[in-house]
Amino acid sequence: MSTPWQDRRESWTSAPTDVRSPDDVDYARIIHCASFRRLQGKTQILSPGDDDFYRTRLTHSLEVAQIATGIMRQFEQQAEYTDIHKHLPSLSMIQVAGATHDLGHPPFGHGGEVALNYCMREEGGFEGNGQTLRIVSRLEKFSDGAGANLTRRALLSLLKYPAPHSAVYNPALAPRLDPTPSTLRIIDRKASRPPKCYMDSEQAVVDWILAPLSNSDRDRFTDLQRPFVDAQGKPHHGKTRHKSFDCSIMDIADDIAFGVHDLEDALTMALISADEFRRYVPVPACLHFLDYLRADLGKRYPDELPGTTPEAAYDWMVERLFGDDGKRKRFIGRLVHYFISHARIHTDETFEAPLLRHRADLPAEVKTFLDALKAAVREAVILSPGVQQMEFKGQRLVIAVFEAMASEPKSFLPRDTFQRWEKAPTEERSRVICDHIAGMTDAFLLKTYDRLFLPHMGSVFDRM
Repeated sequence: MSTPWQDRRESWTSAPTDVRSPDDVDYARIIHCASFRRLQGKTQILSPGDDDFYRTRLTHSLEVAQIATGIMRQFEQQAEYTDIHKHLPSLSMIQVAGATHDLGHPPFGHGGEVALNYCMREEGGFEGNGQTLRIVSRLEKFSDGAGANLTRRALLSLLKYPAPHSAVYNPALAPRLDPTPSTLRIIDRKASRPPKCYMDSEQAVVDWILAPLSNSDRDRFTDLQRPFVDAQGKPHHGKTRHKSFDCSIMDIADDIAFGVHDLEDALTMALISADEFRRYVPVPACLHFLDYLRADLGKRYPDELPGTTPEAAYDWMVERLFGDDGKRKRFIGRLVHYFISHARIHTDETFEAPLLRHRADLPAEVKTFLDALKAAVREAVILSPGVQQMEFKGQRLVIAVFEAMASEPKSFLPRDTFQRWEKAPTEERSRVICDHIAGMTDAFLLKTYDRLFLPHMGSVFDRM
């Protein structure tokens, strides 16, 4: 039976022979859209092309969709959630949330996001999750003016931070140049990080998504912590407080993929040492998992039982993570299953709408372990000089290409993009250039930079 959550912004009627559900249609549109395919050429943590093993933004998105499906299936089998089963997303819907969640991320990962936020500092900013909403609701080509024209529930699942840029932006953290270098124009990377939000340009879309909610639900869902200055005098952007049910499942899956699968990449490519792992993921952070591990193996594989103490189980875990590929892969599977099987549903009775009342989360002791794994990836890999140098270079390339195209749009933008730029209101023209660059793969951004700035590169016959 149709509900407001199955509505689309533009009317659309399926063919009489089309047996798909509305959720199936949404999933098909994402899988077949250009923005999804481009994820194969976008950085997850390491740049595409350095090796053929590690994750790209595309394979990461597929894994998030698969893990989110596992969480949803877990909830389906738990009797304690019988009354909630009817509100769980369908298989297609949860895969839409997982496969779509990173569509808006620009080339060079979060470095590119920071660069575009700097470029758009006086034009409403840029944020990758907000760009995802913009892509599916405006830029894709499945409709005249509603982008992929997804169902309302699908769009709600992608509204990870239900607050506009103008509400969470702290002027004390305005993107700016770093004043330290004397001869180079280098952005202040910390100050230029965007707040977590959607762009104000998508306010009408968000209003439509939230239209079925009661006034009290809408007010509570969009409630946020306002920009503030902490006790040490450090300014902070504002933060949202709530996510929808589907979005919360996807968000946990994203964290698991980051903490486990990105760790697997780092281990396989020897980007993190055993000593570093022990430092960032100490025994106390793992206690719940180690107890689970000993109990699980004691039942199913008693010959593998890793000792009788947490310390012995910990050493056994480290040996497998840093051992041969087969042992590592099987242990990575155990980690993923552990997190999926411990996901829970929290119910907030102050909400009326079931899609807001219920929210997936992890128990504190499980989250402690996952946070430690994420910290290991962040500290040992993402913040390593090798990755940071590539991120820094990517930021410089993004800014250079943006500023060149903004200086002479008619000369430098592809013709179809320039036509969009020409038709756009003056205040939205920079956003058109931002859309174009955000949609580039890493390789295409590099090629564009080469054509614009390197004298020995490029040809008039190159495709734009």
